[in-house]
Amino acid sequence: MFIMAETTQAPQAEPAPFDPHAALRLPGPFGRVRPGARGWRTWLFPSVFLIYLAQPASGVLKHNGPAGQIIGMVVLLAFMFSYLSAMSAGRNERYRVFWRYYWAMVALCAIEAVFAHGDAFVMLVYIGVQTVASRFEKSVPWLAVMVAIPLVVPPLIKSWHATSDWGTALAIAIISLAMFGFFGLLRANQQLADARTEVARLAAENERSRIARDLHDLLGHSLTTITVKAGLASRLANRDPARAAQEISEVENLARQALTDVRAAVSGYREVSLGNELAAAREVLRAAGIAADLPGAIDLVGEHESELFAWVLREGVTNVVRHSRANRCQVRLNSHSIEIIDNGIGANAHDGNGLTGLRERVAAAGGTLSVATAPAVAGWRLRVEVPAA
Repeated sequence: MFIMAETTQAPQAEPAPFDPHAALRLPGPFGRVRPGARGWRTWLFPSVFLIYLAQPASGVLKHNGPAGQIIGMVVLLAFMFSYLSAMSAGRNERYRVFWRYYWAMVALCAIEAVFAHGDAFVMLVYIGVQTVASRFEKSVPWLAVMVAIPLVVPPLIKSWHATSDWGTALAIAIISLAMFGFFGLLRANQQLADARTEVARLAAENERSRIARDLHDLLGHSLTTITVKAGLASRLANRDPARAAQEISEVENLARQALTDVRAAVSGYREVSLGNELAAAREVLRAAGIAADLPGAIDLVGEHESELFAWVLREGVTNVVRHSRANRCQVRLNSHSIEIIDNGIGANAHDGNGLTGLRERVAAAGGTLSVATAPAVAGWRLRVEVPAA
């Protein structure tokens, strides 16, 4: 049965800035920073580079009177606070807050240009760093505009009496390129860490599936055999006590072997033998009162196919005993296929955990599994075929 779940696409939120430290959980340049961390360490390293804002401060003092100097310094302090707050918000994955401070930095840079003139465009270096961190591949057009501003704007404003500021434009370009390399390296490390996490998750999931599949195949067959033999011993208890005691002894041995097999399956060292499974199939079919027609030799089966066919035989015979109500079971075997046919109630058969696990084994070996009614005997047929060597 397949359950169809209707999914709805959530509205897209504001793009999240790239946050290498929180995403990777790696030490930052000034120590390990955890997502959600607070304190002076989240502000120290970015604060060191604010020293280059001395140039806009100098411009404010040079081009303004006392009132303008005060307003210009307040704007510059607000820019510093917005820059540090944007860094902290991005590191702690508060992306909406990050974008508020980002646009505040853009607005404050434009306001500061009124007071510091062309010197204010040094602030674009800090905006460029945040742009690369947040947009990365999509940041090139934004950075191109920032590089162009110091070149185009000063000559257009006649009152500034300034020319194109190639030094600031070059600084924005060089630092942005350096940030591309820096964040690109961190993104590659992040992808590698994510890949390792995914590999570890898949390995654990595959191991759980292997253990579940092996336990089902082992316990299903062993418990079926134990049940059949215990029932036979119960029926023989009054008529043939010696035979009943023998069956009970075999039940004890089967239980011990099942415990050993379970431990081996959990440890990952469980292997099955086609010869042993044929002998076990003959015994469990006999105990269940089902006539067995089994191959007498397995020489034609290669080593690679032998273990797979052993699992198929184990699961197929277990299903015959448990579900088919058959009185005859035939196993056909050659070098690249195995077929188990019974004359029971095949129409009522259906895939369970055993057949699902068996399909996984067969698919991993590159083979095909088919189950269908067997018209010749009005029963059920299980066939597994692998590519010929």
